[in-house]
Amino acid sequence: MYRPVLAVAALASAASLAACTGATAADNGTTEPETTAITVFTHDAFTLPDELTAQFTADTGYEVTYTTPGDSGALVNQLILTKDSPLADVVVGIDNTFASRARDEGVLSPYVSPAADDVPDEFASADLTPFDYGDVCINADKVWFDAEGLEIPATLDDLTDPAYRDLLSVTNPASSSPGLAFLIATVGEKGDGYLDYWQELKDNGIKVSPSWTDAYYTDFSGAGGEGPRPLVLSYATSPAFTVADGESSTVALLDTCFRQVEYAGVVAGTEHEEAARAYIDFLLSADVQAATPENLYMFPVVPGTPVPEDWASFAMLPDNPIDVEQDVIGEQRDEWIRAWTDAMS
Repeated sequence: MYRPVLAVAALASAASLAACTGATAADNGTTEPETTAITVFTHDAFTLPDELTAQFTADTGYEVTYTTPGDSGALVNQLILTKDSPLADVVVGIDNTFASRARDEGVLSPYVSPAADDVPDEFASADLTPFDYGDVCINADKVWFDAEGLEIPATLDDLTDPAYRDLLSVTNPASSSPGLAFLIATVGEKGDGYLDYWQELKDNGIKVSPSWTDAYYTDFSGAGGEGPRPLVLSYATSPAFTVADGESSTVALLDTCFRQVEYAGVVAGTEHEEAARAYIDFLLSADVQAATPENLYMFPVVPGTPVPEDWASFAMLPDNPIDVEQDVIGEQRDEWIRAWTDAMS
């Protein structure tokens, strides 16, 4: 369980004061400038219903502007580049593949929301608040495989079988958060032999696209696409969005998955610490957590949050996703990317 960093009553009091006066008292005894505006850095897949953000503003007095520099890696890079003159107050969407870099660079002011008390320990971070999670997995177009009379592969090793030559599209780990997650999955599964495994994939005609959008909507034959490849890197939740007549046309290969946890953090140097914390608490509210599946395509971290009916049947989570410790990722991530780039170029 998480240790509360800020008492709920104190936070509510501060939020109420902000709504009335436009200023709040920070932990160090200083008073924030009289403003109600905060900036949230997030990735380009983060979308909340406008009415929820409007309700946050109505409840707290804090107006929110969203800025989207890119995916999780781009978020961290932007925070590092602007650390001496921060451009945001909150960052939303740093995942467990990049959290250690943000921590090492000192771009975060530690904060774990007291609303995270009930969040499972597996998502815990000492200085960030988890708000959603999901698994990056290979997805298959069931319609294509049925038509071809070919068995759908199940494991990472299956993907190197000549039967699946030229059928797989993944994303570049140097430019794509899911791509990095999949690279880490191969490290977790193959250890020091991960580059040998990638050479086998390369020999078997794997395509590496720059982004998830390119891979899923251009290369993939499923999900309403007309691409030539029936295997694609996506999420375990993706099949819940390809349902028609009570059946999904795609399936996630649950033995290929790496679990992503997304976090929200207070940007170090913000002049609006209390407002930033209030926004992070808002992400764990019942309404935002309930909106997570259909808007962020991830699972809510708060236990007991209802999910759409299709998710129960088609957004399956693996019992044992491939795991690599965050500390190891932090130490080796850049070297893995460099070695992969050299091997695949």
